Amino acid sequence: MRRFERCLAAATPKVKPLHLLLYSYCDDAVERRQPFREAHLQAAEAAASRGDLLLGGALAQPVDGALLAFANASAARSFAEEDPYVKGGVVTNWTVREWSIVVGYLAEEIP
Repeated sequence: MRRFERCLAAATPKVKPLHLLLYSYCDDAVERRQPFREAHLQAAEAAASRGDLLLGGALAQPVDGALLAFANASAARSFAEEDPYVKGGVVTNWTVREWSIVVGYLAEEIP
């Protein structure tokens, strides 16, 4: 490899994909989620224990959605399809988007 090619290769960041599960909540989500909250959190803990769910939480002020970061897209979709918040109508819309991580001190921790 020529010197120029080595420099170019070293300057190219390694992209690590995460898969974000993006939730939109109903208007009265704080109240409506209560009957489903324990089951939702248990499902999230189980996904985290398997290594599928890396981070997750609700958006605040206002509580109008949530972001959950998964190791792969199929795990994110499976979680949403079975999530008590989705089945109970707390989540009005969801989508999975790939997020390309290129920098940050936690980037090395991403599987």
